[in-house]
Amino acid sequence: MNVLTGYMVREILKGSFIALLLLLTLFNLFTLSDELKFLGKGSYGLKEIFYFIVLTSPTTFYELVPASALLGSLFILGNMGNNRELIAMQAAGLSIFGIIKAVMVAGSILVAISLFVGEIVAPNAEREARTLKVTAQNGEILLNARYGLWLREGKKFINVRQVKDDGNLADISIYDLDDQRRLKQVTHAERATFIADEQWKLEQIKRSEISTEQMLANQQNEEIWTSSIEPNLLKVVVVSADNLSLYDLAMYVDYLKDNHQKAQVFELAFWGRVVNPLLTFVMLLLSVPFVIGVKRGVNVGGRMMIGVMIGLGFNLIDKIVGHVGLIYDLNPPLIAVAPSLAALLLAVFAVSRLQM
Repeated sequence: MNVLTGYMVREILKGSFIALLLLLTLFNLFTLSDELKFLGKGSYGLKEIFYFIVLTSPTTFYELVPASALLGSLFILGNMGNNRELIAMQAAGLSIFGIIKAVMVAGSILVAISLFVGEIVAPNAEREARTLKVTAQNGEILLNARYGLWLREGKKFINVRQVKDDGNLADISIYDLDDQRRLKQVTHAERATFIADEQWKLEQIKRSEISTEQMLANQQNEEIWTSSIEPNLLKVVVVSADNLSLYDLAMYVDYLKDNHQKAQVFELAFWGRVVNPLLTFVMLLLSVPFVIGVKRGVNVGGRMMIGVMIGLGFNLIDKIVGHVGLIYDLNPPLIAVAPSLAALLLAVFAVSRLQM
């Protein structure tokens, strides 16, 4: 790495981390505003709120890296362009390809850091954050395992794989033990809807009666289940892309498919995780033509507006494509890759125009 490339890499990293710090602070302020609504509920005080924000910050950090790379690169390269540093570098023999190379080296460092945070730090911190919040607000102790929430109610052990936003449940297994702590009955329900106090409606039920003599299995469409479990206690994301690493997502997708359950949401999240590091490179590559191809008179505010518009536009398109893919049951890898691939082609086209 020559002196000019090293200088550009350091400056781009510096700008990206400043942008990342500002964006992370902004998003954490939004989180703080949301969490203050629950202040005083149970034992959920300011200490717990700030701890919750600290624990959710790694996930936010991971998600903000591509946008921060774009903003930081636009800011630094834009300043270099306005100060005629890029012209001096090109006069010293640094080509457009050399500038792109420096940008990509900086991107490699950002991607390595984001992968460490996103795959090692964030999943465990996110699970701990959700458990902290729900236990502080409800005064109950839950066992939040990797693939579900475990609760005990008398002689019953209950495993919940999914908690909906409205507090209703999906993929519930109830294990009944006898007085000798031997398994006597297993009930699985596709859905559970809260009706009233201690009343749930189970739907699409499969039940197995177990004894030393025989095993009986039956099915029914629905029944009323009496339980002291309340929806508010379960409003914690049990299995979410946020609290699973890339490897865990792959294992969970295989589990869902093996059990003939819908896996599109988690499969899309898996491929989104795969694409996310590449997206950082795409965002950095997009910044180059907007610096070299734009007149030097454009101020920092104008360049930042360009970056914000690109970031918001891409995020909006990505979410729309993802939702359309889920609605129409389209191929998850294709849906995850398509927006990033389109942005990459746009970036390559814009860069090629610079060299013409």
